[in-house]
Amino acid sequence: MAGARGPRFPYAPVAVWGLTRLVLLLFVLKVFVFPGPDVTSDVAVTYRNWYEVLRTGTFPLDDVTWQYPPAAALAILSPALLPFLAYTEAFFVLALLADLAVLALLGYAGRRPGRSPRGVWVWVVGVPLLGPTVYARYDVMVTAVAVAAVLAGVRHPRAMGVLAAFGALLKVWPLLVLVGTAGRRAWAAAAAAGAGIALAFAALMPGAFAFLTFQRDRGTEVESLGSLVFHVARHHGWRGEVLLNYGSVEFLGPYVDVVSTVALMLTGLAFGWLLLWRLCATRFPEHTPADAAFTAVLLFTTTSRVISPQYMVWLVGLAAVCLVFRGSRMALPAGMVLVACFFTVLEFPLYFADVVGSTGFGITLLAVRNGLLVAATVTAGVLLWRDTVSYADRAPAPAGREAPAGNEESLAP
Repeated sequence: MAGARGPRFPYAPVAVWGLTRLVLLLFVLKVFVFPGPDVTSDVAVTYRNWYEVLRTGTFPLDDVTWQYPPAAALAILSPALLPFLAYTEAFFVLALLADLAVLALLGYAGRRPGRSPRGVWVWVVGVPLLGPTVYARYDVMVTAVAVAAVLAGVRHPRAMGVLAAFGALLKVWPLLVLVGTAGRRAWAAAAAAGAGIALAFAALMPGAFAFLTFQRDRGTEVESLGSLVFHVARHHGWRGEVLLNYGSVEFLGPYVDVVSTVALMLTGLAFGWLLLWRLCATRFPEHTPADAAFTAVLLFTTTSRVISPQYMVWLVGLAAVCLVFRGSRMALPAGMVLVACFFTVLEFPLYFADVVGSTGFGITLLAVRNGLLVAATVTAGVLLWRDTVSYADRAPAPAGREAPAGNEESLAP
């Protein structure tokens, strides 16, 4: 309980954060060896090679594995801020600092009146469940920007818009955090900031938007929802292959293009549902932007042709933001995401050979993880709809009973 001098310092979550992050650092620094494929090779090889190209003032135009918006260059170049460390060690330290920034943001927001410390615990527990992969990708940095955007939106919608635009130019998906905002100021700020940053990159660095072509040509990655079709089909005579393609391990062969097209259609339907929800929603309490952002990113992730393990850190961050607000309805889907994180570290890197080989065990791990994501997505969508759409209200109170004063929901302007 808060004392007369205000809320107590959160010693327990900070201690757990420190212990678990020390373990993650020891794994990525290879003091201890985490079982399975080496998750640090992306930083030590791929990011390091991109760094050498980017520092010359151009994007890696001849590398089809470069599939990121232009501001991603800043994340890849960021280890230059710590010139006294080798590239890989500097990157891991910056990933740790991004993790710490999210903890600080959630901790500060959770100590305000009417908020909850649950969000801090979601982040503290969720990140280590994903294993050392979290520190070996730049997604934790993007997640920090998205978390800051959602929390800023409560009082500073323009700051939310600027942060969302910057995040989108790092890795696209943070633009979805704007879907639940009721006003126009955040969108206007995002449009202005995004256009300015994009024009600056286009003018200063050749090939800023080459990633769009590379993304278009991707197939069905072996961990995605659609991949389950081919994992099962391999046991019934399907003659396709599993190969490293466009920077990820993908299925190649008959009907892969069909499944990839279906995944794109599902993503389109998901965004159609989001648009319908936005048109029907009439109530926008304080927690709605966070709940809507979490739901939108769940939809985007679950229907994607690629579900890389690091995508889960996006969901952990947004789930944590949701549970900062006491009124949020997202506790159940947030719990599903945390369980899905545990199965994610099992399928990659621990038993990735089983996944690539489509063994019964590998298929089971994927089915459970992806099933949890589907369940979390549907549950979050239903809860968001019920919380914000007027005709989804519960039955009216019996005649003669009045609602307590001051308990009306805020309406969108």
